[in-house]
Amino acid sequence: MSTTRETVFQITPKADAVSPEERAALLANPGFGRVFSDHMAVVTYTEGKGWHTPQILPRQPLVLDPAASVLHYAQEIFEGMKAYRAPNGDAQLFRPDANARRFRKSAERMAMAEVPEELFLDAVNQLVKIDAGWIPDPEVGTLYLRPFMIATEAALGVKPASEYKFIVIACAAGEYFSKDAGPVSVWVEERTVRASRGGTGEAKCGGNYAASLTAQQEAKEHGCHQVLFLDAAERKWIEEMGGMNIMAVLDDGTLQTPPLEGTILPGITRDSLLTLARDKGLTVKEEPYAIDQLYADAKSGRLRELFACGTAAVVTPIGTLKSAEGTHVINGQTGDVTADLRKTLCDIQFGRAPDPHGWVHKVG
Repeated sequence: MSTTRETVFQITPKADAVSPEERAALLANPGFGRVFSDHMAVVTYTEGKGWHTPQILPRQPLVLDPAASVLHYAQEIFEGMKAYRAPNGDAQLFRPDANARRFRKSAERMAMAEVPEELFLDAVNQLVKIDAGWIPDPEVGTLYLRPFMIATEAALGVKPASEYKFIVIACAAGEYFSKDAGPVSVWVEERTVRASRGGTGEAKCGGNYAASLTAQQEAKEHGCHQVLFLDAAERKWIEEMGGMNIMAVLDDGTLQTPPLEGTILPGITRDSLLTLARDKGLTVKEEPYAIDQLYADAKSGRLRELFACGTAAVVTPIGTLKSAEGTHVINGQTGDVTADLRKTLCDIQFGRAPDPHGWVHKVG
């Protein structure tokens, strides 16, 4: 992995790091978002001084003033990415430069200090280097990385903060959805919305996810794994799920997904899959898709496959859609196109196949 400038991080190894034996036991079945690595990267921003004091520290609680801006005005953004164990045992990242660019765009939308892409990449690289032992074996999972930034200035008043912390933490991650669950069921949310034009839908900020949680609770009450949101204006067009993008495979081989028009997060997995689909000769359409048309296509057989995609979920088939009107069956099994795209993507990410687009970055 190379950057145009290398930041010198002060490294403080954790004195009481988890033993190799205990770590191996934890990595055998880590679940998702529960088993954290030993360290974290921390960089501070001060207005007039810029980014300074880059550190790798033992993972520890944060100390925040109760008047910190993040707690009152929600200046907070984050990213989701992974480190993978290659066949030769090396650690590698998948398109970290794309995460760095999206992080800058999110910061711009939330009026936060922008982290230089080189600094973002250095922080991620340094953390993965020191905690590489926390990357599970490929058949188990990955090391999920969570870069985030919060406003730390202690001041009440609605304005952009003058102080920030950029932090990267990591956790060992197995499957987001159980492998044994098969295609997942999704609740179509027809009342509340995730984002609207001119809002923060294309920024990766915590408020977007908080806004999705009541619908997620409703989905759970109806026996669904996830929620699908419709557009804010007409409640007609499918947009995004609670934490991932959505794609449809039609009977003529077309891969269709909603367009990026300011309300949908520009997913890196989404973009990668569209590229791989074009490589395979599939017709790719980024076009609006009405929920009523989707239901009709499912009934007629025109809609052959439907899947969710994102860093955490990778590629997950959707078997049924449920709404207040009833249940719509898509596919009881993982479709051929869904399975093929998932395999192609994962083989590149884990270093099992050639990387024609230069997406894989070696950690070192």
